[in-house]
Amino acid sequence: MKLACQEQLIPGDTLEKKWEFASGAGFGGIELLGRGNFEFEKRLSELQSARQAGVVISSVCVAMDHFIGDLDPKRRRDAIENMKSLLTVIAELDGAGAITPASFGVWSNALPPWEPSPRTPEDDRAILIEGVAELAEHARALGVAVLFEPLNRYEDHMVNRVSQAADICQEVGMNSAKVMADSFHMNIEEDDPANALRDGGDLIGHVHIADSARLQPGTGHLNWQGLMEALLEIRYEGWLAMECGIRGDPREALPRVVELLGAWM
Repeated sequence: MKLACQEQLIPGDTLEKKWEFASGAGFGGIELLGRGNFEFEKRLSELQSARQAGVVISSVCVAMDHFIGDLDPKRRRDAIENMKSLLTVIAELDGAGAITPASFGVWSNALPPWEPSPRTPEDDRAILIEGVAELAEHARALGVAVLFEPLNRYEDHMVNRVSQAADICQEVGMNSAKVMADSFHMNIEEDDPANALRDGGDLIGHVHIADSARLQPGTGHLNWQGLMEALLEIRYEGWLAMECGIRGDPREALPRVVELLGAWM
């Protein structure tokens, strides 16, 4: 397993300076953010220069206001095309893949007005399988993966648990479609987060790490020993990327995360 940190959490005003700090603290890579409107591909020259300077890029996480399961077909198509762009760029940077949820903040069955979503669960599933399959085909040709992320019930109504994401990836049936498991969301949704990872098995392709209050590991009540041992049991060899807030000075907080998790790396 390898430890990464999202770029916005690392001190430094360039990727090279961020990498100097992160690698010195014990991190093995940097996860990038992929903005919409094809902004990520506009960074290609900057990112290639950083890569040539030795910066290790783990992955890219989409950062848009619409996603592959959007209720609007035009926004859904735009999200898919932006994700294809992220996959193309991350392949050029030797990264593992690009992360997307089904949606974020579009609808929640767990919040007022507690009305059924405008689309049936059957239609949701069909649309997500179609979108993930299209992205998996694109990713397979590039040698990377689309990393499909379950979010908690307050952020998305379609895919909340590792098993739901795994079901869609299994239906797609390509090794380039993997589950992106997030410890914060798992803390809310899973009966037993460690067992959820075990059940996900070789469909787990990427992991986001955050503690129970969505701050850095070690600040909350998550059982990191249990989670890490489960990942070892399924022989997970991918990235664990920090996606969270930081309590305190990052220059002090980030090395402590490495101290906490380093024994299992």
